[in-house]
Amino acid sequence: MKKLFIGCSVFALFISCISFRQKNVLYSGNPIFQGWYADPEGVVFDDKYWIYPTVSCPYTEGVYFDCFSSSDLVHWEKHSNILDTTEIKWAWQTMWAPAIVENNGKYYFFFSANDIQNDDQVGGIGVAVADRPQGPFKDLLGKPLIDKFYNGAQPIDQFVFKDDDGTFYMYYGGWRHCNMVKIKSDFTGFIPFDDGSIFKEVTPENYVEGPFMFKRKGKYYFMWSEGGWTGPDYRVAYAIADSPFGPFKRIGTILEQDPDIATGAGHHSVIIVKDKYYIIYHRRPLTETDQFSRATCIDEMSFDENGFINPIKMTFEGVKANPLK
Repeated sequence: MKKLFIGCSVFALFISCISFRQKNVLYSGNPIFQGWYADPEGVVFDDKYWIYPTVSCPYTEGVYFDCFSSSDLVHWEKHSNILDTTEIKWAWQTMWAPAIVENNGKYYFFFSANDIQNDDQVGGIGVAVADRPQGPFKDLLGKPLIDKFYNGAQPIDQFVFKDDDGTFYMYYGGWRHCNMVKIKSDFTGFIPFDDGSIFKEVTPENYVEGPFMFKRKGKYYFMWSEGGWTGPDYRVAYAIADSPFGPFKRIGTILEQDPDIATGAGHHSVIIVKDKYYIIYHRRPLTETDQFSRATCIDEMSFDENGFINPIKMTFEGVKANPLK
């Protein structure tokens, strides 16, 4: 793996992570940590913020994961190589789009691997488990959790959502199709829906990939990425529904390129803490054209009086420090 780490670091431009001070208030700065990282999953565990991103480099080199932790959104600690293909024996090239949940004291780490193009290829969505948020993670199943195309959805870009009643749902899918499944609490398989089906398609208008869900005031906010991940028009849109099953009617775009800041803003997650909503996403600096030149950033997300998400203004300052303790 050492050679792969070196190859990926050559491809990465390590940007100085600057903390901004405005009127004696400390800000995170954007990007929030060094290196090319994309598809960030943000979450809070053990009184710390955690971000699990994709290592953004060529497919044959992006075969491991790092993660980052912070107590205040400003100072980040890197945890290197929390999972790689020496542990996931069935994965042989790029692993990306991590998602993570905690249940019964265990941390379950979901990922996409091998970028399969048909049902005859090996790969899809995998799951690993650890006793700590920073791993090391071990393959839970020894095989993919989902390794086939259902309803036209490529098995990638999974997100696991825990509803208020304790039910876990997974939303996933590429190739402009999104499925949802009800997943067992030990994450070894699926629970059929009331009609006996396993995979339900819930694809909203313009959906491409990168689904995400959160709940606010009894409403389900379903979000996704549109456009092409290699291009400047990558963006985030959303819908609001009364049920985790939808229907998810597209409302509009809330994050997109800014000619003064960056392009390719998408594949995000949301952290909710102390009545604050933070959107964590990747974007491509204006000086960069390479498809892998993506940096992880954070900005605040807000709502209007009717509960709709206000358009997000990307910044270089990032967000104010928000200590969890």
